[in-house]
Amino acid sequence: MSADGESSPVSAYAADEEHDAEVNVRPRRLAEFIAQDRVREQLQLLLAGAARRGDPPDHILLAGPPGLGKTTLANIVAAELGAALRVTSGPAIERSGDLAALLTSLGPGDVLFIDEIHRIARPAEELLYSAMEDFRVDVVVGKGPGATAIPLDVEPFTLVGATTRSGLLTSPMRDRFGFVAHLDFYTPAQLDALLVRSARILGVALTPEGAVEIAGRSRGTPRIANRLLRRVRDFAEVRADGVITREVAFAALRVYDVDERGLDRLDRAVLTALVGSFGGGPVGLTTLAVAVGEQPDTVEEVCEPYLVRAGLLARTPRGRVATPAAWTHLGRTPPPGTFGTAPDQDAPDEQPDLFDT
Repeated sequence: MSADGESSPVSAYAADEEHDAEVNVRPRRLAEFIAQDRVREQLQLLLAGAARRGDPPDHILLAGPPGLGKTTLANIVAAELGAALRVTSGPAIERSGDLAALLTSLGPGDVLFIDEIHRIARPAEELLYSAMEDFRVDVVVGKGPGATAIPLDVEPFTLVGATTRSGLLTSPMRDRFGFVAHLDFYTPAQLDALLVRSARILGVALTPEGAVEIAGRSRGTPRIANRLLRRVRDFAEVRADGVITREVAFAALRVYDVDERGLDRLDRAVLTALVGSFGGGPVGLTTLAVAVGEQPDTVEEVCEPYLVRAGLLARTPRGRVATPAAWTHLGRTPPPGTFGTAPDQDAPDEQPDLFDT
């Protein structure tokens, strides 16, 4: 992924330097967690039931797009259980020995959080099966015919796995989680409440109208909302009186190239190229990426998910297509036969396939 995608103010991925800022505003208990009401209630029952029995709860899988609070919920699970939290990520576990060392160092009732668990190496994943089911790992000593497996006991623990690509999890891995939660995007009202809470913690003067303006451009994602709040705070302190009103938020987000629908420079470049250079499409991903001077995976992973969800772009078997809403957003009138309008012999004749690449 390009640096442009990672540094965008509306990217759902966290930059390394953002972790400390995120920790400051993260809720620490389920009662403080905003939205995801069904998941919150289910987790509360799971954790309370385990506490009554005095046993570790079932292993937990948190699935959903980045920035919705999976890491926050892992921290909350440990806090609600009064247990220690050990944190790692799938890409960091390259060998089964690395995982074995981590598992055997866990204390009774500890919570192990593995972010991006779908990217864990296959040998380590297979070792994790027995640890999750039987709290035991088999460490192979030696090579060839003389190799022996030494079973090592693991203290009872709870694994919390997080994934942005649940479809990439193998069936044996998915089946070993007793509780699976799917996190949804936030509504503007929920983001309003989240921004008010974050502003109170950060000591930022935020009016209700200012919160509405920021929430409407946050793509339904708490991480983006909190990031935009920090950027607008900077603008308010330097160029205004420190109070984030609607007018201040509007002016600040214009400086940061975030428009009223939450699109950034690259998002608009993709739509402009699609509409201006290719007549609305269909056009292939690689051709579209070349037109905006980006790598195809950046366009596909950074831009397209939100453009599709916002109804501005469609993926079809013939290529990417701009919808009438995209034309309107760019201040243009969609011509007859545009995808999603009246049928035309040159328009795509199949429904969008969101999984087509």
